[in-house]
Amino acid sequence: MITLTSAENALKTLYLGVVADQLNTAVNPLLARFEKTSSNVWGKEIRKLAPFGINGGIGAGDEDGDLPNSASNSYEQFVLTLKNLYGTIEISDKAIRASENNAGAFVNLLEAEMEGLVKASKFNFGRMLFGDGSGILSKVVSQSGNVITVESVRNMMEGMVVDLLHPATGISIKGRRIIDVDRENKTIKVSGVTIGTNTFTAGDYVTVQGSFNKELTGLGAIFGDSDTLYGLKRADHKWLKPHKFEAEYISDTVIQKAIDAMEEVAGSTADFIVCSAGVKRAYQSYLACSKTITDVMELEGGYKAITYNGIPIVSDRFCPEGTMYILNTKDFHLHQLCDWRWLEGDDGKVLKQVNGKPVYSATLVKYVDLICDRPIGQAVITGITEE
Repeated sequence: MITLTSAENALKTLYLGVVADQLNTAVNPLLARFEKTSSNVWGKEIRKLAPFGINGGIGAGDEDGDLPNSASNSYEQFVLTLKNLYGTIEISDKAIRASENNAGAFVNLLEAEMEGLVKASKFNFGRMLFGDGSGILSKVVSQSGNVITVESVRNMMEGMVVDLLHPATGISIKGRRIIDVDRENKTIKVSGVTIGTNTFTAGDYVTVQGSFNKELTGLGAIFGDSDTLYGLKRADHKWLKPHKFEAEYISDTVIQKAIDAMEEVAGSTADFIVCSAGVKRAYQSYLACSKTITDVMELEGGYKAITYNGIPIVSDRFCPEGTMYILNTKDFHLHQLCDWRWLEGDDGKVLKQVNGKPVYSATLVKYVDLICDRPIGQAVITGITEE
């Protein structure tokens, strides 16, 4: 007979490893390239010594003269607070009881919940990877009742639960679910009681529920223009600034210029290129016009990619429009307290009854953040005309 204990055991022994592997490798081909490590994690923080420049103890001299003075490597310390990533599933008591005498139905129930969790995670963790840590999905253009016009709906999806924030006044409306996304007109409609018209105005934020300034330090932060990164001032540490180029049209020459800058300045070797779908199509059109034949390679997780001189080029739905990132993924590390784990109570159980409801929930958790050891060893091309 299927019981709540059976569900507990299945989640702990059968599904945890499989789901953790999918969240680590199947969310995004770029995320799969980053090394996961528990090193440099101290309590709730990541503290990492990052070398910059080169060793200064080199020199030439006379046959019987003085040796060069020693000048060891230069280091600065990166400091980040671990981010808390969660994924929750719910199973109703009725569903569990309905499958008490049917093992197949019970397995289907759990698989459906886990597949839903992985699907939602692919969307949200993939989005975070290109974000700046703020959790902002888009800025508001205008708002009328529960219909909100936004600058972009790229990060929006029906079913997401969001907060609306007006930073200037501190006004916020929390926990509204997106029930409709009009991608043509760039509007979303949220659930709940009607919001007063113009409560939120141009420049206000739509964020993921409870996530404002609590998400991963993604590419948006690394390639952004913030004054600080990893606790250090960019103005005092020019090596914290990646190479930035602008190009109206994408070509091999444009890509090679960025790769050359990475190699010449930082000795960095590009091994992964990620761009928006429109940029990828523009590059494919360029290849077609130049009658260039390009190879296709298979990446971890089953993804396929076209290549530039053996470097995979992958499009990602969350990459900003007109943008191509050229990366050395060996410089990126996901520092984590542990891999994905079920959140357990004092009794060791992962399935807990939701207060006041005939529903049980289980939550996966991971404490982690992303660090690029050598920002100057990365490059971005912006302003590319898409197709």
